[in-house]
Amino acid sequence: MSVQALKVQLSDAMKAAMRAKDKARLATIRLALAELKRVEVDERIDIDDARVLTILDKMVKQRRDSHKQFADAGRQDLADQEAFEITVLQDFLPQALTEQEIDQLISDAIAETGAASMQEMGKVMSTLKPKLQGRADVGAVSGKVKQKLS
Repeated sequence: MSVQALKVQLSDAMKAAMRAKDKARLATIRLALAELKRVEVDERIDIDDARVLTILDKMVKQRRDSHKQFADAGRQDLADQEAFEITVLQDFLPQALTEQEIDQLISDAIAETGAASMQEMGKVMSTLKPKLQGRADVGAVSGKVKQKLS
């Protein structure tokens, strides 16, 4: 992938959604592009694919939280909207890791860092985070690491 591959992919998807008159998908893609632009303007940088993944991953996490809150509050219409936005955003994220792949990555990271206790969890997580970005819920993986180290 080139440096701007994900941003270009999002722009192309926006154009395709416009042509298809898919208003819901278009709105979600525009939200993502607006967030990317906000980060670029605020930090005065051109973001790369790794940063785009981080931002999209954060947006998916926010929508998961909102989905849960809306579902708990009995607002199924809003929960459905959040679920739809999650599926659209996930189209631009890499393939999710399976439980076995996550467990293997955790075992490899523990072996690589030589971690033996909870005090060394930070080392393990710093090794894992780049490998998990956009492919797994880092919070859930953190819980698994805690179990293995305790």
